[in-house]
Amino acid sequence: MDGMTIGEVARLVGVRTSTLRYYESIGLLPAPRRANGRRRYDSSVVQTLAVLQLAQRAGFTIAEMQTLLHGFEPDTPPAARWRVLARDKIIELDAQIERAQQMKRILEAALQCGCLRLEDCAAVIDQTP
Repeated sequence: MDGMTIGEVARLVGVRTSTLRYYESIGLLPAPRRANGRRRYDSSVVQTLAVLQLAQRAGFTIAEMQTLLHGFEPDTPPAARWRVLARDKIIELDAQIERAQQMKRILEAALQCGCLRLEDCAAVIDQTP
């Protein structure tokens, strides 16, 4: 029997078999061929999963991963796909970083609080819009 089983792919790539089934169910991975009722994957699935793992580590959502794989003309090179999605993701990350920095400033101010009542708290008053 040629092709890899779902367990072999999962071990090789470092994901659970349920992840592979889920990715198939939402169209991130094509349905594999079956032999005797069992999934049999060709080696190309390993590369696709590597791309998905990289996208996930970069913070891409499932929808963005769908776009990366299926949201372009088939002949669109990977570099062009990454550029389009990376630009938007960097803008999103910059906004998250700014929000996290603001949260840190608020918490640092709260650490300096010596107020006896919340109503008198300078940390709260300084942050009121």
